[in-house]
This record gives sequence, C-alpha cells and structure tokens, in this order.
Amino acid sequence: MQLKTKRVYEPKAEGEGMRILVDRLWPRGLTKAEAAVDLWLKEIAPTTELRRWFHAGEGSWEEFRERYLAELDRNPAAVDMLRQRIAEGAVTLLYSVKDEARNHAAILKDYILTHR
Repeated sequence: MQLKTKRVYEPKAEGEGMRILVDRLWPRGLTKAEAAVDLWLKEIAPTTELRRWFHAGEGSWEEFRERYLAELDRNPAAVDMLRQRIAEGAVTLLYSVKDEARNHAAILKDYILTHR
C-alpha cells in the first residue's frame, strides 16, 4: 500500500497517485485546477465542531487526536471509501494546515495503516 500525505498548496509531483483532499473546507486561495484534486472526501475530515474546538485552543493535540480517531471509528462509510481508493493504487492525502507533522491527515494515515 502506497499512502502519503502532503500539503495541498505544494505542486503536484510525479508518482503521487490519486490526490484526495481530506479537509472539510476548500483550501483558501486555490482554484480546483491549481489544487489538482482527484477526489474531495470531506466526509472523512474532522467534524466542524472538533476543528473549531481544537483551533480555539481548548484542547491538546493528544486530545484532538483521540477525538478524531473516535470520529473515524463512527464513520465506517467514509473510511471504507478511502480504503477502496487505496486498494486501487497509490494515494496522497491532501491537507491545508501549515503544520506538516501535527495534522489530521497524518492521524488519518496512521489510522488506515493500523486499523484493519
């Protein structure tokens, strides 16, 4: 399984496979052509409530991670859709936040790789 994460603002590169945007909101300042997104799977992104809670500084990264993992557990349809795409070939999960280490796409990638 070839699964990567990447900021949507970075240019498309060779070998990325299907580019799936996993944000609930469309990235600011990007046209669809610039983003080169093959699929926008907003249903798998953290809920609006969780995103607002975290960005308001109300919780820690670990608590955000645990809450997002719980949301993924309660969202098997979206997780299965992503798994189907991954089974078809290489996938790059696209996200818009600046932090390349601590973002929901990294949590999602880990979830897909460790939860069968």
